Amino acid sequence: MTQVVDTDERAPSRRLNSLAALRPFVLRYRLQIALAGLFLLISAAGALAIPAAVGQVIDRGFMADDLAHINRWFWLLFAAAVVMAVGGGLRFYWVSWLGQRVVADIRSAVFERVLVMSPEFFARTRTGEVLSRLNTDTTLIETLVGSTVSFGIRNLLMLSASSIALALTAPRLAGVIGGLIVLIILPVIFLGRWVRRLSRSAQDRVADISARGDEAINAVQTVQAFAQEQREVGRFRESVEGAVVANKQRIAASTVLIVLVILLTFGAVTFVLWLGARAVLGGTMSPGQLGQFVLYAAIAAGSTASLSEIWGQLQRAAGAMERLAELLSLEPDIRSLGEPEALPPGPLSISFESVSFRYPSRPELEVLGDLSFRIEAGQTVALVGPSGAGKSTLFQLLLRFYDPDRGCIRFNDVDLRKLDLADMRRRLGLVPQDVVMFSGTAAENIGYGVEAADAASLAAAARAAHAHEFIDAWPQGYETFLGERGQRLSGGQRQRLAIARALVKNPSLLLLDEATASLDAESERLVQEALDNLSQNRTVLVIAHRLATVRRADRILVIDQGRLVAEGRHDELVRDNALYRRLARLQFLEPKGSRLAAEPAYSGE
Repeated sequence: MTQVVDTDERAPSRRLNSLAALRPFVLRYRLQIALAGLFLLISAAGALAIPAAVGQVIDRGFMADDLAHINRWFWLLFAAAVVMAVGGGLRFYWVSWLGQRVVADIRSAVFERVLVMSPEFFARTRTGEVLSRLNTDTTLIETLVGSTVSFGIRNLLMLSASSIALALTAPRLAGVIGGLIVLIILPVIFLGRWVRRLSRSAQDRVADISARGDEAINAVQTVQAFAQEQREVGRFRESVEGAVVANKQRIAASTVLIVLVILLTFGAVTFVLWLGARAVLGGTMSPGQLGQFVLYAAIAAGSTASLSEIWGQLQRAAGAMERLAELLSLEPDIRSLGEPEALPPGPLSISFESVSFRYPSRPELEVLGDLSFRIEAGQTVALVGPSGAGKSTLFQLLLRFYDPDRGCIRFNDVDLRKLDLADMRRRLGLVPQDVVMFSGTAAENIGYGVEAADAASLAAAARAAHAHEFIDAWPQGYETFLGERGQRLSGGQRQRLAIARALVKNPSLLLLDEATASLDAESERLVQEALDNLSQNRTVLVIAHRLATVRRADRILVIDQGRLVAEGRHDELVRDNALYRRLARLQFLEPKGSRLAAEPAYSGE
């Protein structure tokens, strides 16, 4: 992930620059912004008209003998209130709509950007941290766009207009108010920086909670199997307490800011009111002018106080947008070229040409070294090797989750880097050993790899995978909800659904991390039959853990320490290669009396 910059050392103007990342999300809704601005002006005009109407009511309405004249001024006062209320309500509607829409767009953009990142990004980033930014930080942005900015502009407008009105009503007192407002603003700016620093820390601690909870919940069966519930609860409580402490510090700073602003604001109003009362007694100001002046002074002081609170919210939102901008600015290491080449239909050939690779997170370890081999289109080839030999890394490279450091990988003699990434992956089918099921129905999980699969194609794939029988037995059939991550399925059912998912795609190349390694005998037989169906008319590359698999393979590649050390058929390798012979005994060992145990090639070893 992009390195986080210590923003607390920046000047306030530079720190707020992170909000510039909001511009493209906001400006696409210019009509709604214009409507919100229009009603904001109407609301502000109504609010500013009220003090003037009150002043006229006091000076003219109370002193007039004509009741109709008095009524007219009170109707004008009520009309100003109606304008303020209607304008304020419609302003609230449009800015709230804008906040919801902008945040929805930001969440989608961040999620879209994260989803195209390579596995290396997720190896260095906690998913809980990303989810926290998608939820907590975007909520702050929603508040900013949906209310804070609108209130800020409104209060700036009210402060400016009321200051002009104060100057026109009583110039000498207006000068006093102006000096007092400056005294209020200076500590607000200083304390706002403190609040923002503490807010960023609090947001980070909330992200820790999400990360810790996400990790424990996703591994809940492991936690329970090792009886570590209380340990995880303790670790979660530590994260929660850390967030509480950080938020207490932020709240304390905000409290100091609010108390100071209220004291300064109303102290200033009281002082000006005292000066105005002396002016009325001295005959230099009418009672209506004093009432009008006091209301405008209250508007100016209230706007200043609100702006101080808005400044703190702006600082918090800047920190949140900074964290979101870090995700939005990410660029995937693996991407398609501008004008990619296309692959012809049908099975794919595979060529590894002097491929070397190290994982970016482990640059000291060479996983593959100068690896070369070729698989012809339509062949079934098994990969065999000790743990850590690089077999799974081959799959990672073929799926182009990573690019090799040196050398080249080709499909049909075309470099993978010259192919469109999405189109290339659509041509591949993957059946992993650890199957991932999504929270949805059986039909949704089987058809996950295709845009729109009809019921007939789903059922055909399920039949070929020997999954139709148990799906059809469910009361809701293919519309049965499988539970979170497919928790309601057995191991064999999950594997057969994964095979059906791969079959629906009709892949040109099948990557199979032997799906039968941890199944019971009956489930293994059914899954193996499904795999035989899946292997027809396509190229198959399988990481082998069972004797049945290597016997069915056209060729076997023996990988050790990232290098090809032998290749051939099973009987040849058992006879000629000591490593394969040892791996066969360890990995393909069957009970005593089985055909493997009885093979002469194993006697005397």
